[in-house]
Amino acid sequence: MLADKNQLLTPSIPTEQPRERLLHLGPGALRADELLACIMQSGNGRQTVFDIAHALLENVGGLYALVDTEVAELLNVPGIGRAKAIQIAAAIELGRRIAQKPSETRLQIRTAEDAARYVMDRMRYLKKEHFVTLLLDTKHRLVAEETCSIGSLDASIVHPREIFRRAVRRVASAILCVHNHPSGDPTPSPEDIAVTERLMQAGRVLGIDVLDHLIIGDGRFISLRAAGYMDK
Repeated sequence: MLADKNQLLTPSIPTEQPRERLLHLGPGALRADELLACIMQSGNGRQTVFDIAHALLENVGGLYALVDTEVAELLNVPGIGRAKAIQIAAAIELGRRIAQKPSETRLQIRTAEDAARYVMDRMRYLKKEHFVTLLLDTKHRLVAEETCSIGSLDASIVHPREIFRRAVRRVASAILCVHNHPSGDPTPSPEDIAVTERLMQAGRVLGIDVLDHLIIGDGRFISLRAAGYMDK
């Protein structure tokens, strides 16, 4: 998270305002607080827009934590009211949807590494456990991605009925399960192994293969298939 911490520098108003800098240099040249300032547009009687942007990054835990920040949490940040919270939430969701845009040629999942590369940057910084299924066709090309559950920091409730209902609706022939550990340590828990066994049993009944279950940590992952937990 070193790069993330670098975003939390004491704010200062540049000689050229961020909107002008964005126009002249492009959005990639702006810091995180400057991008947030462009989104929020203005401060209030007590705080500049940079003060509010800096307070937001400090309150949620940095830039990457914004991905998992709810509107109610944004409203708890001093200086952020309903309008600014809506602007920020909408911008985050647009970024999320763009990141999930399917390519012209559907992604083919040949290995656990392929799947991990596809989800790593989006899931490694989440503050809560997200259980995601990648729905695949007969050639293991990505048909759809479904977020099946969002749990607390240390637990995610997953029911086979919900997972396979979505797979059946999308006519998937196989699924690959992925969930993150907010601690950053991808070591599987007994619950992770038990959930995987239940899903494999249900998949056999329905004729839908459970190819693997990946646990995403901070920059690393574990494949339960490769680790031998799915050999039974």
